[in-house]
Amino acid sequence: MTYLHPSWQLSITCAVLLAGLWGALSLAPRSGFAEVVRSFAREFAVVMTLLGIWQYIGRFVRTHVDGAYVHARWVQNFQHTIHLPDELKFQELLLPHEWLVRSMNTYYAFAHLNGMALFLVWVWWRRRPAFRTVRNTIVGTTLICLVVQAIPVAPPRLLPNTGYVDTALRYGQSVYGEYATGVASQLTAMPSVHVAWAGIVCWYVTKLGHGPLRCIGALHLVITVLVVAGTANHWWLDGIVALGIMLLVIAGQWFVARWWNSLQSKDAREPVSGAPAVSEVSAG
Repeated sequence: MTYLHPSWQLSITCAVLLAGLWGALSLAPRSGFAEVVRSFAREFAVVMTLLGIWQYIGRFVRTHVDGAYVHARWVQNFQHTIHLPDELKFQELLLPHEWLVRSMNTYYAFAHLNGMALFLVWVWWRRRPAFRTVRNTIVGTTLICLVVQAIPVAPPRLLPNTGYVDTALRYGQSVYGEYATGVASQLTAMPSVHVAWAGIVCWYVTKLGHGPLRCIGALHLVITVLVVAGTANHWWLDGIVALGIMLLVIAGQWFVARWWNSLQSKDAREPVSGAPAVSEVSAG
């Protein structure tokens, strides 16, 4: 299988094309369909620009390797202290079933970006008033994850003498390639952006969706957590920290929105400077 290397150049190219489409439609005669496409192009040009910036900055942040294996050992020991399940025992249950392991590798490779893309299209199409809030959650969560990833942590599959298997590399499905190619970018297990994005999808699909659709978001999160652990790409703690960051960003947006609304309400209640009070007008 050909290794997959999503690049910041591709994201920026898509952003430029979408921005060009938005500009062209802004000059065209207004119609219902044109307005829909123009709105889509504008919002997703912003999304692709932010994705490209994240990918570009990540090349510089993910360059440290010192301490990655020590940090991974610390994570492993801490998980044992708080009695989290053993990833190695979980993976050993999966390895005899090649079809299952291959399916998990495929899910890891494709569900992350593609799932987020489908989710964003759904939010924009069906729940457009919430789109910017969702987008800001993704941006804030991913940015904080990127900062934390400046502290290198090796994933289980790269930890020597532990018995973990790089399942994707074994079956030629790796999105990273051999260990010697870009190993620094592979030492960013903490926190898991895969789990963070799956958590965002789960949160907002549950909040904005109806009926069976809510189950899809929750199922995606559960499968993602099991996949990243079963393929030895992440520790359980990587996902826990990622979800904590996501909840922090959501809570932060809620507090900022509440503070802003209180300011708006306060301004609306205050009389305009120089205007007579209602009581004075009635008394005259």
